Amino acid sequence: MRNGISRVALIGTGFVGSSYAFALLNQGVTEELVLIDLNKEKSEGDAMDLNHGIAFAPTPTKIWYGDYKDCQDADIVVICAGANQKPGETRLDLVEKNTKIFKSIVDEVMGNGFDGIFLVATNPVDILTYATWKFSGLPKERVIGSGTILDTARFRYVLGDYFQVDARNVHAYIIGEHGDTELPVWSKADIGGKPILELMAKQEKYKEEDLNDLFVSVRDAAYHIIERKGATYYGIAMGLVRLTKAILQNENSILTVSAYLDGEYDSEDIYIGVPAIVNRNGIRDILELDLSDKETEQFQHSVKVLSEIKDKVF
Repeated sequence: MRNGISRVALIGTGFVGSSYAFALLNQGVTEELVLIDLNKEKSEGDAMDLNHGIAFAPTPTKIWYGDYKDCQDADIVVICAGANQKPGETRLDLVEKNTKIFKSIVDEVMGNGFDGIFLVATNPVDILTYATWKFSGLPKERVIGSGTILDTARFRYVLGDYFQVDARNVHAYIIGEHGDTELPVWSKADIGGKPILELMAKQEKYKEEDLNDLFVSVRDAAYHIIERKGATYYGIAMGLVRLTKAILQNENSILTVSAYLDGEYDSEDIYIGVPAIVNRNGIRDILELDLSDKETEQFQHSVKVLSEIKDKVF
C-alpha cells in the first residue's frame, strides 16, 4: 500500500471488468482504481461514467483510464481481459486463445515493476491462474483465481431458496475446476450448524433426489445465463469485489478460490478451487476438507482433467 493509499488496477473493461469496477465503487473498497484496456475509448468512457457516480458512493474513489505503468503502485492487479466463452463453447475451449493473451499482459505488468497480488477472473480460470503464476514469477500465494467463488455463491443461493433460509446462513462449498468437473461437498454442507443431509433425512418434504438437481442447476448456471443474455457478469463481479475486500482489509476470510496445491488434497502443481484463508498477503492457508470417498474420487477426477489441459499448454 503506497503512502497508505490502496490502488486496484483492472485489466479488461468488458462485461465482467466494468461490472467489477461498478461494484467496487458502490462498496467503497479501494481509494484508487485504474482501468486498462486495449479499447481505450471504452475504458475512458467507463472512467467518466463511474466518476459521475462518485457523489453517491460510500467513500471517494479516484478513478481514471491508465496504462501498464500504473500497475507499479497497485496493491492488486485484477485480470478480466481475454476472449469470451461463446454459446456452445466450454471454458476449456478457450485455453490456448487466452494463454497467449495472458503472456503479453503479465509480461507488461511485471515489466513495470508490479509487486502486489494478481486476481484472475478470465476463463478457464484455473489454467489461466496457473499461467499468471508461471509468467509472473510471483510466489504462489500472491496469484489467486476466482475459482469456485461464484459456484459456491450460486450453491448457497439455491440451497437457501430450497430450504427457505437466508443464503448467508448456508455454509456449503463447490470445489474443483470452475467448470464441468466441479463437485458439491455435501458431507460438509450445513445450515446454521445443522448438516443438510441430516435435515433431509428428518423431514419428508425434502427429497434426496432433489440434491442432484440443485447441484446441476449450479454447475450449468453459466450455460443457461449465456443462452439468455450472452454472458455472466454481475455475480462474478461481486465475487471479485468480495475477494478484493478480503485482501485490502486483511480479513483472513475463507473463500473458495483457485489456489496452488502443493501436496494438499494429495495433489500438486495445479491451481484449482478450494476453500482458502485470504488476507493482505494473498492466500494464507488452504483448508483441507475431510472429504467423503465419493467426493475425494470426484475431486481427483477434476484435478486430472485440469492437469491434462495444463500439461498440453505448458
